[in-house]
Amino acid sequence: MKVEQLTVGMMGVCCYIVSCEKTKKAAIIDPGGDEDKILAACKKDNLDVVSIIATHGHPDHVCGNGPIQEATGAKIFMHEADAEFFGKDEVKEYFAMLGLAESPPPDVLVKDGDIITIGEEILTVLHTPGHTPGGICLYCQPDCFTGDTLFVGGVGRTDFPGGSMDELSHSIKSKLLTLPPDTKVWPGHGYGGSQSTIGEEARSNPYF
Repeated sequence: MKVEQLTVGMMGVCCYIVSCEKTKKAAIIDPGGDEDKILAACKKDNLDVVSIIATHGHPDHVCGNGPIQEATGAKIFMHEADAEFFGKDEVKEYFAMLGLAESPPPDVLVKDGDIITIGEEILTVLHTPGHTPGGICLYCQPDCFTGDTLFVGGVGRTDFPGGSMDELSHSIKSKLLTLPPDTKVWPGHGYGGSQSTIGEEARSNPYF
């Protein structure tokens, strides 16, 4: 599986283009703005974008879902809990203050353990609530896309609606730190760095 990391949008989201090198099928994880930049990167490699995957429903991570879907026809994937949570009027009103577009309704609702196929590559959904109720990580050894669950040297904030530090800590310890130590951590923002490993985070992340 080929991985390309792009920093996009006004909030510096780490967007990922993951593709099957044999079939040229691709998924875009968290297109948080700069849609032209993302699409140009896909065109450069002659990729067929079939999936748009939200690690969670915060607007900075999903504001590009609509334009990318319009340009590619790809299906939008989101955890069922975030699809429900971010569909509530009071939640929409709270996050409208960011001035970013909502995601269109997801085409595919996922849950823990589901498989997302990209050509001949497979991403496994790990439900990791805490940053949001339906936050997910996407795992395909040796890669794990951790969204705002786990950063390099940090973890996602939990003071937004739907957040819980107890849930986040449990998610990280039970779903991520149990992965092989050499698993690459691809975070949702590059606050402490753009890449790490599970082993390095287990050793040095001050939140553990």
